[in-house]
Amino acid sequence: MQPGIHHRDEQDQRHPELPSEGLNLRRPVWVELRPEVPAARHSVRVEARHRDGVAGLGVNPQGLRMVGTRALIGIKQHNGSLEWYKYNITDDTKRGCRLLPSDDIGLNVRNFSFVYWEGIEYYVLLATIFLPHEYNSSRTNVVWQIGEAVARRTPLMHPISLNHFDAAETIDLVSEKVVSYSAHNQRRLRTTHGILNIVGWGTLLPVGVIVARYFKRFPKQWVWWFAFHVTCQTAGYVLGTIGWIIGIWLGNASKYYCFRTHQILGILIFTFTTVQMFALRLKPRPNDEYRGYWNMYHHSLGYAMLTLISVNIFVGIKIMEPNHAWKWAYIGVLGVLGVVAISFEIYTWIKFIFERKSPA
Repeated sequence: MQPGIHHRDEQDQRHPELPSEGLNLRRPVWVELRPEVPAARHSVRVEARHRDGVAGLGVNPQGLRMVGTRALIGIKQHNGSLEWYKYNITDDTKRGCRLLPSDDIGLNVRNFSFVYWEGIEYYVLLATIFLPHEYNSSRTNVVWQIGEAVARRTPLMHPISLNHFDAAETIDLVSEKVVSYSAHNQRRLRTTHGILNIVGWGTLLPVGVIVARYFKRFPKQWVWWFAFHVTCQTAGYVLGTIGWIIGIWLGNASKYYCFRTHQILGILIFTFTTVQMFALRLKPRPNDEYRGYWNMYHHSLGYAMLTLISVNIFVGIKIMEPNHAWKWAYIGVLGVLGVVAISFEIYTWIKFIFERKSPA
């Protein structure tokens, strides 16, 4: 079965499947809602493939986030035993305090269990939840999660990736339709952000550097090298800047989580590539006495930026996991650029050695 959200009524009639990016974890997961008394009582089931760790689902009256969730969590210990508890996920949990079971989570929960179904080789979390009157059954915030680590009765932090942070939806339990799923709105922007930065920062800038290094004078002199270098750097900077602006917007739109390393590296890359672009106007003349120092600074900062860009692109790809197509596509780009650069470097040294040995 394809990962997604599925709803059934009492006669077990299937409604159209609603694919959910947030469910595309390392193991497929799906959620089923089976109303037994409309708008009053609901049986909730979370299924996760055979694995160690935890699987949980809850409702959050405060919004589409983990903090504030009244959660039902099933735990598979390393010895194979199964346990299930109720939890109140609070701000203290986000600050690093241990998440411990709580008897009072503000929900009337019955028939709660965590079992293994041999027929499908799944561990299944089963429960009947009676929602209090203050809950809006037409806009119920459902949060789910799976994790890979547990310390006795304390679930530990789940993997840091967008698929895990996107595991929340607003569902109308009366009509059994998804009202809001924020990841759907941001998926295209995330894809655009990634493509622009890989093409701009990660491809055009290195091509411009290769042209400047190997076609300026030695081993091959090309009269148009500078124009091509400036064109590549300018186009790469423009595309990368647009991608960076989209990334800033995505970061601001993510109210409840932040990928700090990716954000800081992105700001550094934009700042120093902007400084590099000032070379178009501030570059010293060839006969200026400090031109040599400027060249050292310009080249050193340029190579440092290429390294930083590659690192940050891989950081961004890791955030997008498990979509490995991004990773292999960028590895292919780096491979082609690396082969070209190494080939020119070998040719440069061979030509230099032969010209040095040849009589004047």
